Order: sequence, then structure tokens, then C-alpha cells
Amino acid sequence: MKIKGELPEVPVEFFTERLKLRMPKPGDGKAVNAAIKASMDELKPWLGFVQNDPSPQDTEINTLESHILFLKRENLRYLIFDIETGEFIGTTGFHDIEWDIPKMEIGYWISTPHSGKGYMTEAVNALTELALTEFGCRRVEIRCDAENMKSRAVPEKLGYVLEGVLHNDELSVDGKRLTDTAIYAKCQ
Repeated sequence: MKIKGELPEVPVEFFTERLKLRMPKPGDGKAVNAAIKASMDELKPWLGFVQNDPSPQDTEINTLESHILFLKRENLRYLIFDIETGEFIGTTGFHDIEWDIPKMEIGYWISTPHSGKGYMTEAVNALTELALTEFGCRRVEIRCDAENMKSRAVPEKLGYVLEGVLHNDELSVDGKRLTDTAIYAKCQ
């Protein structure tokens, strides 16, 4: 838990049975961009940053910005790698962090070639445990488009409670329609 005026202790790297999760570093943009390119069709309906096919330079800048936000403890993005091969799998992390409560939201995306293997469920489970045990969070949320069934499957497999669906809550990432947001939570 954060002591007022101090940055909380946060692991820059940790492991699960099959995965290594670590904070973004300079130079990671190339691998992340390649995964985005390999996953455009699956990611485009849900994520704004893939609407304009980001260049490797765009992704490197985003990765550097994520590194800085991680160091400031404002947004804790973790890159996910296969322990055995070292291959980049996807990203997950904490955003909308409120250290004073404490509570945070988990977001994620996975590279299409690695989808359906349980990697994201494994990574999000590790983050959930980190938030609840190490950070002392009273609430951990996962919000996603109510139509994104693959994304919704993760909190459902991990025993999160569906607290509700906010209707006409967001504009779709392509800006063409209103979407509903499913809100899942684990609380202590």
C-alpha cells in the first residue's frame, strides 16, 4: 500500500507458470508493433490505437511513454513474454489507478497467434493477485465492450463479478455507433 507522498513498491518483472511479465523498456516497440500488425483484424473492432495502423516509430513512442508512466506509478503496463521462447505475446496492466483507495482497472490485449491458449487468463490472474495481496487493493475492475466475448471470458473464468452493463456508454473505436460496457470487479 502507498504511504502518502511515496511511490509504492511495484515489481518491474515477475513470472507465472508459463509467462514473464515486465515493464516496457526502450526498444520494445518493434516486437509490440509486429504483434499489432499480426493481430489487426482481431484488435481493430475493440482498440483505438490500431485504427490507423501504427508505424514501428509510433509504437516505440507509445512504449517509451508507457515506461515513463510506469516509473511514475500512474499506469503500470506489463509486456507479456513466453518464458520458454522469449516471444512477445501481448500486454496487460493497471490503469485508472487510485492509490488512496486503493483500486485499479486491468486492461489487456493478446497477439492473435497466441489467442486461445489461456495466456491472458494466466497473466490477468497474476495481476489480480498482485493488486489484491501486494497492493492491498479494495477493488480491481475489468471493463470491456459488452460484445467482446473473448475479452469478457477472462474475468468470467477468474471469478470476477459482473456488476452491470452500461448501455450506450462509449462511442465505438471507429466512431460510428454507441457501445455498451461490461463492468466486472473483484473486491476485498
